[in-house]
Amino acid sequence: MRNLAIMPLQGKERMNLGEYAEEATIIEETATSNKSLHFIEANTQEVSLSHLKNDCITPVFAKDNELTVNHAAFIETVWEAANSYYNGETIGTPDIRVSHVIKGRIPEAIHKPANQLLESDKTIYYERAAFSIDIPTIYETVGGNKLNLSIVGVRAYNQMNLYSKKVPELFRLAIGFKNQVCCNMCIFTDGYKDDLRVSNTSELYRSALELFNNYNPAKHLYLMQQLGNTSMSEHQFAQILGKMRLYQCLPNGYQKRLPRMLLTDTQINSVAKAYINDENFGSFGNDLNMWKFYNLLTGANKSSYIDSFLDRSLNATEMAVGINAALHGDEHYKWFID
Repeated sequence: MRNLAIMPLQGKERMNLGEYAEEATIIEETATSNKSLHFIEANTQEVSLSHLKNDCITPVFAKDNELTVNHAAFIETVWEAANSYYNGETIGTPDIRVSHVIKGRIPEAIHKPANQLLESDKTIYYERAAFSIDIPTIYETVGGNKLNLSIVGVRAYNQMNLYSKKVPELFRLAIGFKNQVCCNMCIFTDGYKDDLRVSNTSELYRSALELFNNYNPAKHLYLMQQLGNTSMSEHQFAQILGKMRLYQCLPNGYQKRLPRMLLTDTQINSVAKAYINDENFGSFGNDLNMWKFYNLLTGANKSSYIDSFLDRSLNATEMAVGINAALHGDEHYKWFID
């Protein structure tokens, strides 16, 4: 078997996952109405790359007027890196979501009343942007759900000081699998760079290639397949939900001794509602397997703001894997099931 973390595989060969992934039946699917589904929702809106390039200004560092790497350049650079590394595969068009629009005016419109402004008088850019690039020719089936390899990037200007001189800029970049049933993102530790700081697109390109090279999709798939082999009772699920709610209120010292849990109370409520109502992962009145539990967590995470989305995506994986281990006697996440 080729080492998937070292070199890109070609074509269908890439799905020979050998010792890591179990044999799975590939579900042939016709084009579905997934256009209504997004990898993140919250307060975001969908935009095109053309809109970001042609209709949005580029913020600068105020003290030296040096340009930032804008959202369009970020997306294009990662897309080019994906095309290079996964040469021969189908690379999808970026699905782009933005939030927190920052509005301005051109100098000629400074004295106009707001209700008289023309579109040509306005300037805009978005404080936060996230994108997902699917690679549909690299896929596998887990728990009856088709998963496509997917690259996700996040940029949030609010996490940078634009009032200073130019410094290396912060990006977040991940590669993992997207569940095609619901567009939930599955992020694994070695597929995530949470503190990627670069000064230009050349450095960003190299960092993206490094991430793709370090990621082991076979190991990630094996981990997710193992989740389907363990189930919890409804009583255990209710116990975990209660502990997750309690976690938010613990004293800091006590909380630091436990594994981190980043979901909010609102998202925990969403997990409870989905357990009862979700047509794909709900199990009301029955045992809940850990693969479904994991997707309840990643589904709730879609309501996160862009700047916290990937951190919570990874934490959903940590929680699912940790609780799965606790159900088999491991001590680290035992607090959540006791």
